[in-house]
Amino acid sequence: MSRIAKKPIFIPKDVSIKIINNEILVKGPLGNLIQKISKGFQFNLNENHLSIIRNQEDKKSRSLHGLYYILIKNMITGVTKGFEKKLELVGVGYRAFYNEKILDLNLGFSHNIMIQLPEEINIEIQSEKGRNPIIILKSYDKQLLGLIAAKIRSFRVPEPYKGKGIRYLGEEVRKKAGKSA
Repeated sequence: MSRIAKKPIFIPKDVSIKIINNEILVKGPLGNLIQKISKGFQFNLNENHLSIIRNQEDKKSRSLHGLYYILIKNMITGVTKGFEKKLELVGVGYRAFYNEKILDLNLGFSHNIMIQLPEEINIEIQSEKGRNPIIILKSYDKQLLGLIAAKIRSFRVPEPYKGKGIRYLGEEVRKKAGKSA
């Protein structure tokens, strides 16, 4: 049983929430988000608190109760503060360029990788001489942000011998010893 979902979710003044046909719509200063909810849940919306109540006590409803609590809380945090992920390009000659919602990655392949980014994602690239380039992704949608960051990382996953590749900033890559002659 989810204990965290028993607590009400605080709603800031600049956020509005509407519940229509098992969909919850959250509007805030950074954007709008929609989440579908299963039919076994009800919502109590007070002036600045939202409570989630489940109608059934089966295993699936209990597991979804905490999930929906966290999803709605992340939606509220996203439309007020936003989220960000930082990716570090580790490798000789690895570069990133950004122009008009297209991210161009030079990762040591024979060709550059180009990615069309959604409108919800804002990107910033920091490249200083002598340091690894850092890609900063910002968005109000946490799910989409994680999906895009994982997609970019999948183009060159850090390898265990030299540690080259794309990694999250602060991620530690366990290195293997390699051959011993």
